[in-house]
Amino acid sequence: MKISIIIPVFNEAENLLFLHQAIHKAMEPIKIPWQIIYVDDGSSDGSGQTLAELAKADPEYVGVVELRRNFGQTAAIAAGIDNADGDVIVLLDADLQNDPADIPMMIGKIEEGFDVVSGWRVNRQDKFFSRRLPSRIANRLISIVTGVRLHDYGCSLKAYRREVITGFRLYGEMHRFIPAYASLVGSRIIEVPVNHYARMYGKTKYGLGRTIKVILDLFTVKFLTSFVHKPIYLFGGVGALLIGLSMAVLSFLLFNRIVFNEHMIRSPLLLMSMMLFIMGFQSILMGLIAELLARTYHESQHKPTYTIRRVIMDGHETMRRGYD
Repeated sequence: MKISIIIPVFNEAENLLFLHQAIHKAMEPIKIPWQIIYVDDGSSDGSGQTLAELAKADPEYVGVVELRRNFGQTAAIAAGIDNADGDVIVLLDADLQNDPADIPMMIGKIEEGFDVVSGWRVNRQDKFFSRRLPSRIANRLISIVTGVRLHDYGCSLKAYRREVITGFRLYGEMHRFIPAYASLVGSRIIEVPVNHYARMYGKTKYGLGRTIKVILDLFTVKFLTSFVHKPIYLFGGVGALLIGLSMAVLSFLLFNRIVFNEHMIRSPLLLMSMMLFIMGFQSILMGLIAELLARTYHESQHKPTYTIRRVIMDGHETMRRGYD
């Protein structure tokens, strides 16, 4: 087993040397091969130069991926994963708020058989109203929508078996939803308390605006986790509901016409009934189109509708990765 520590970096020059030393101190006692992949996400404060020097001074353990501009944390993480060769992927921020000393404990949980180990900042050292309160609301909402109950989706310190995070691409702010994606392939997930410290150097890159983006991305996550294989269940369900409402309104109009002799044409409810029926019919058609797109997606990329944890043939066990 080899461990790859992926660290997205954006204007963290003052923290990098301290972070690198802390990682070495934490990882050297572990008798497992490991590497660090720093991803410079378009930094403008000299972080790129510092990373180049680290790679030159410590080539055995350090790799650097330099992006042409700032693409965002999710894209930087994806670039790091694509350029890492570890069997276990550990994600870590470069701001020194997470403690690299927690990594060996998380690796131990992976060795126990868990596929995802998620950090939980129990004693989080951030401002309450601007950071902790929005985070609590977002965590509760994400847990309800995805069905994966975690206290701290926003904690960047996480460890994954590589095979549970392959087979999908990351966009927007989707990196925090990786545990929800991993659950789709039957991953064993555990949340563990980790240390958290106040930021000493540099400026935070998070704010309330990012919370809004996360909530918007949650709609995409819900669709991908619940309806990507059978979108007709979503669109068809909405369409059936709208058509049902249309029939209910029409029945009400017919009842008034028969019992009270009220003209249907004079009522605005007739127009509402027609609009509901048309919208419902269109929703069902969209569901059928989405079904065709989903089937094209799976068949064109040879993606089966199942995932395999292991195969035992002729008395021998074979580990399968991703969608193989």
